[in-house]
Amino acid sequence: MDKKHVALLFGGNSSEHDVSKRSAQNFYQALEATGKYRITVIAIAENGYFIDPVRSKEIMFQADEKPLVDAYMATIDTKNTLARVAALNEIPDIDIFFPVVHGNLGEDGTIQGLFRLLDKPFVGAPLRGHALSFDKVLTKELLTYNNIRNTKYLVVHADQANEITWAQVVSELGNQVFVKAANQGSSVGISRADNQVDFKAALADSFQYDHKVLIEEAVCGPRELEVGVIGNQNPIVSEIGAHHVPGQENGDGWYDYQSKFVDNSAVQFEIPARLPAAVTEEIKSMALAAYKVLDLRGEARMDFLIDENDVPYLGEPNTLPGFTNMSLFKRLWDYSDIDNAKLADLLVQYGFEEYEYNSKLSYAFEALGDEKLGKFN
Repeated sequence: MDKKHVALLFGGNSSEHDVSKRSAQNFYQALEATGKYRITVIAIAENGYFIDPVRSKEIMFQADEKPLVDAYMATIDTKNTLARVAALNEIPDIDIFFPVVHGNLGEDGTIQGLFRLLDKPFVGAPLRGHALSFDKVLTKELLTYNNIRNTKYLVVHADQANEITWAQVVSELGNQVFVKAANQGSSVGISRADNQVDFKAALADSFQYDHKVLIEEAVCGPRELEVGVIGNQNPIVSEIGAHHVPGQENGDGWYDYQSKFVDNSAVQFEIPARLPAAVTEEIKSMALAAYKVLDLRGEARMDFLIDENDVPYLGEPNTLPGFTNMSLFKRLWDYSDIDNAKLADLLVQYGFEEYEYNSKLSYAFEALGDEKLGKFN
């Protein structure tokens, strides 16, 4: 039987570019381990251009990216309207796309729109699921509307940045808050504030990344939890994982970009998280409910906070979770008896199944015929 051809995309022009390389390398090795697929890799350079497969593979395995990208750019006509995706012409027989493009372009629904235009199956959520989940404000509004517990929040747009006061924030959310760019990932553009000076600095930092900023109340004595969800119409949930960063119990520490991807030697992990049985079930139920409300498919990681009284709050979804050696999502499925190869295989199968499921929808239209206008007085 012919092996299905998987196009594994990684990189992108987001702050998570290097994270994506490491995730892609692990997924590549997992797909190889199944023995079921032909795999072609496509790097998306920081300038947004798709790079040819040969150079892309070198980039994925940590070769110096800049000279490889420069060499590729010298071969193409950048004035061509389709120059950014011209590398796809070298891969004519793709059966399914497997995006591992974290953050901007990959996790906001952009690249899924391309797959739809190409009429090809792809791994993961549809455009709308990614777009809704990537926007932290839209996510919270949907969670709140559907009675899925999350923390209190305020939204500030760029033209209101000088109007909101620290006194107003304290009045509505308390004297310790987190300030986040609405459309950004992996703890980039996130700061903690417990006074006016830090709050103004946090706003300025977050507005570098988006024109809309979310301000969230802090949870008392928090623990941070993660749970994986995979599947389409009938998703399944992983074990729950917990991580503890020094200073987290009093709000001085949190699971930031450095802890996630650079140095987590001081982080304590716990899988499965030690929780009362009822809380475990509530968190899993909330994760599944959010997965469906946000119209997700394939894979997601749901991040939770739990307070000192064991009350869980859904923080946010991640629709293309990191798959680096440091990523908790990767380890959650190991503890749930789904190893890397099995997980990668399942994600590909979910992609094909979702494509077939959607192929049953009708997009037929009725011809208008001749126009017959009404009378205007």
